Amino acid sequence: MKNILPADLTPFLDFVSHEAEAVESAMHEDLAEALRDNDPFLVEVIEYALFGGGKRIRPLLAILAARICGSRDTRIYRLAAGFEYLHVATLVHDDVIDNALERRGRLSVGQKYGMPVAILAGDWLHARSMFLVGRYGGRDSLEVFCRSTAGMVDGEFLQLRYVADCGVTEKQYFDVIHRKTALLIESTCEIGALFAGADRQQCQALAVYGHKLGKAFQVIDDLLDYQGNAQSTGKKTGNDFVEGKVTLPLIRTLACADEHNSKMITALFAGDRTKADAVVRIAKIIEEHGGFSSARETAESLVHDAVTALDIFSGNGDRESLSILRGLAGYVLNRDR
Repeated sequence: MKNILPADLTPFLDFVSHEAEAVESAMHEDLAEALRDNDPFLVEVIEYALFGGGKRIRPLLAILAARICGSRDTRIYRLAAGFEYLHVATLVHDDVIDNALERRGRLSVGQKYGMPVAILAGDWLHARSMFLVGRYGGRDSLEVFCRSTAGMVDGEFLQLRYVADCGVTEKQYFDVIHRKTALLIESTCEIGALFAGADRQQCQALAVYGHKLGKAFQVIDDLLDYQGNAQSTGKKTGNDFVEGKVTLPLIRTLACADEHNSKMITALFAGDRTKADAVVRIAKIIEEHGGFSSARETAESLVHDAVTALDIFSGNGDRESLSILRGLAGYVLNRDR
């Protein structure tokens, strides 16, 4: 598909950097209020979890969704912080579930402070995210937010059901990523629109944009797990395979593999997945069968659908916000971490 990243990335990157700094400032202000009388150890752990890197894409989407619908209310930064809190809470809890050693190139919260502390810190972040969405977004926004968080938990249960199951279908895969990834990004965009007092058509368009973008984000994540640079991604290559996650590149491979290669894939998943050569072998099979290229084409199609959903803003939305939303879609498709 046509490259939708701006020809000159400097204005785009400057905008993203500026807004990320504004979100972090809002997070610091909120934490100073919320944690004023709390145990210093909790403060330390929360700050470690929140300020160890991250692109702040979800808060940025909420801000842009509000702006494209005509709002310049600066309270959006506090609302946007709530989405980052929830996102980080899910990462902290995911690392507990997976017993992950690292996150973003450093020790995970659980490894640094212990699993009980990580669970409690994630709980605090989740609770605070709900408070912020309810306070600044209102009842309708909180309903959307809670529906997405409940769906995320259901997605985790579905994923656990399918561990090391080479019979997972494409529909089942998309059911998982719809819940685990797309719902939060969809709700972020929709709630940004609700904050701005957008009409039903605008809310729906931004929800579709977020939903498609969220799915594309996860498909690219699945590709990076096999093809990414560990230094860039902050995660060990082949981690999904080690954890027994059957993702889209593999599903596409199994759909066209002959009996010999299908049995080899099944045997690799049933065997010791921590062996380095097992990851190399399965990646080679996927590459030979076009699994990576096929999955990437799907990500491109999803990004195209996401950008198309923004067409209703072409004549009457904030032009800068529209340009950045389109650019973000291109960034998701071309990211390397």
